[in-house]
Amino acid sequence: MKSPNRVFILLILLTVLLVVVDLPENYPLKFSVGKFSVDRVINPPRLSLTLPGFRFTREFKTHLGLDLSGGTHMVLEADMKEIPAADRPGALESARQVIERRINFFGVSEPVVQSSRVNDAYRVIVELPGVTDVDRAESLIGQTAKLEFREFADEQAATGAGLTFPTLVNTKPVGLTGKDLRRAEVSFNNQTGTPEVALEFNPEGAKMFGNVTSRLVGRSLAIFLDDFPITWPRVNTAITDGRAVITGGFTVEGAKTLALQLNAGALPVPVRAVEKRTIGATLGSASVAKSVRAGLVGLFIVALFMITKYGRLGFLADLALILYGLLTFAIFRLIPITLTLPGIAGFLLSIGMAVDSNILIFERYREEKRMGKPWRVAMELGFGKAWDSIRDANVTTLLTCFILFNPGNWSFLPSSGMVRGFAITLFIGVLASLFTGIVVTRTLIRVLYKEK
Repeated sequence: MKSPNRVFILLILLTVLLVVVDLPENYPLKFSVGKFSVDRVINPPRLSLTLPGFRFTREFKTHLGLDLSGGTHMVLEADMKEIPAADRPGALESARQVIERRINFFGVSEPVVQSSRVNDAYRVIVELPGVTDVDRAESLIGQTAKLEFREFADEQAATGAGLTFPTLVNTKPVGLTGKDLRRAEVSFNNQTGTPEVALEFNPEGAKMFGNVTSRLVGRSLAIFLDDFPITWPRVNTAITDGRAVITGGFTVEGAKTLALQLNAGALPVPVRAVEKRTIGATLGSASVAKSVRAGLVGLFIVALFMITKYGRLGFLADLALILYGLLTFAIFRLIPITLTLPGIAGFLLSIGMAVDSNILIFERYREEKRMGKPWRVAMELGFGKAWDSIRDANVTTLLTCFILFNPGNWSFLPSSGMVRGFAITLFIGVLASLFTGIVVTRTLIRVLYKEK
C-alpha cells in the first residue's frame, strides 16, 4: 500500500471520528424503513479516563457565550482605599481569581471573568451564561465569604470515638481566617499516590498556625466557610513551617472540591456591583439562526465557485473544505471554546482562508501545465511553489489574531472578550485550513484524481 493510500484511509477514519464528536445535542432521530425503526435522542459522546490518582472527563458539547445563550453581565468595582498603591494590581488579580473560583465552585457553566483598570477604577467584569437572576448572581460572587478555623470547645467530643458534627455552638475560633491562608491545592502522597489537600499560609498565618497545631496535637481543628463546617481534620503533629496536608481517603474530585472551598475564602478587597443587567436569549437564538444560515449560504457559494472554476479539482477541494469544517468545530468542542457572535464571524472568515490556499495551488498547477509539464509533476510543483505565498498570508493572519487576543492583558491592546472570541476562532480556523489545504487536498488529489 502506497503512502498516499495510507494517509487517505487515515483521513476517512478521522472524518468518521469528527462526525461522532460533532453530533448535535439532544437531537431527536426518528424514522422507520420496513420493519427497521429508530427512535432515540442523539447526543455527542462523553470522554472519561480514570487512572490511579487521576481522572479526566470531557463532554463534547457546544458552549455558547452570553450574547447567544443569554445570562447575566456584571461589573464589580473593588474598594482599594485600604490597599497600598503598589499592591493594588495584585489585589485586583486576587479578587478576580477568588470570584472565578467561587463561580466555578457553584457550577456556573463557562463563565467569563476579567479584570479591568481604568484610571483609578479597579473592576472585575463577570459574564454568567444561563444565569438570569441578577440578585442571586450578585450574592453568589460579591458577598464577602468568611473562612475560619475553630477548635472544639468540648474536648470529649473532639477526641471521643464518636466525633460530633462541628457547629458554631460547640466550637470556638482560634484566630486563623481566610486572610491567613495563601492557597490550597490538590497534591498526591509520594508513597501511596492518594490525593491530599495541601495548605500554605502566609508568614503571619504560619506563625499562628504553628501555635494552634502545637496546642491541638491529637485533637481536631474544624474549618468553617460562611459558618458551615467543610472539614475537621485531626492534628497529628505541630506544624511550624506554614505548610500542612489534609489527608483522609479523598477521591480526586473530593480533594478538588475541598481545595476550591478553602480557596473560596474572603475576598482580598471588598467589591460592589456598579453595573448589572440580564441579557435575554431571544436575540441570541435569532443571531445563531441567522449566523448558521449565512454560513451555509457562504459555504454553498464557495463550493459552487470551486466546482465551476476548477471542475473535479474544485469538487475535491470542497470535500477537503467539509473536513475542515468538521475538524474546526470538533476543536471548538474539545478545548472547549465559548462561541460568541464575533467568534462565529471569525470561523466564517477562516473558511475563506481555507479556500484561498486551494486557489493558489490550482492556479500554480495550471501555470506549470501551460509550460508543458505532465499533470502529476505540475500538481506536485503547484503545491510546492504555492506554499511560500500560503505560509506568508497565514502567518500574517495568525500574528493579527495574537494581537487581538492580547494574551498578556496589555493595556495598549484590546482586551474585550468579544474581540478575543473573534481572534481565537479565527486563529484555530487558520491552523485547520493549513492542514486541510495542504495535507487533505493533496492526498485526495493523489488518490482520487486522474488526468490524461
